[in-house]
Amino acid sequence: MTQIELIEADITTVEVDAIVNAASPMLQGGVGVDGAIHRAAGPELLKECRVVGGCPTGDARITEGYNLPAAHVIHTVGPIWQGGTADEDELLASCYKRCFMLALYDRVTSLAFPAISTGVYGFPKKRAAAIAVDETRLAIKQNKKLKKVLFVSVDDETTSAYRDLLGSDSITVDQV
Repeated sequence: MTQIELIEADITTVEVDAIVNAASPMLQGGVGVDGAIHRAAGPELLKECRVVGGCPTGDARITEGYNLPAAHVIHTVGPIWQGGTADEDELLASCYKRCFMLALYDRVTSLAFPAISTGVYGFPKKRAAAIAVDETRLAIKQNKKLKKVLFVSVDDETTSAYRDLLGSDSITVDQV
């Protein structure tokens, strides 16, 4: 059985097999979650990302975690919100699908997701949470080795969006 949890925390401190990075297409670090993960992981992460190269929107790449508690970082590039007219929902769903596919391939049994695309990319938080939860439920049905999925929130609005979708039977909310 897979455990789904919602926590308010700094994703760089979460102890799971892999954390997901809401990355920029060049995988070079930057602002928000992306910058925080690169700073916490150390310069080796940027070196590996340069070797990996870029990542198109809706896709994902996996690297080592270096100085993070997580052994791996799965970098995914979410869509920039353009009013819902540029396949944003499908691209965001693809981010989650690709992350779960890499998790399965690399034998990751626990992973933590930020709210992909909801920061500077402007994706509406409730809409993004619905996509994240739907794709997670599908992935859990397909990957029986997946033991834990964490949704890591940094604000009350995001926490509320996930809490409304997951319901009390499927969720543990902790503040770290």
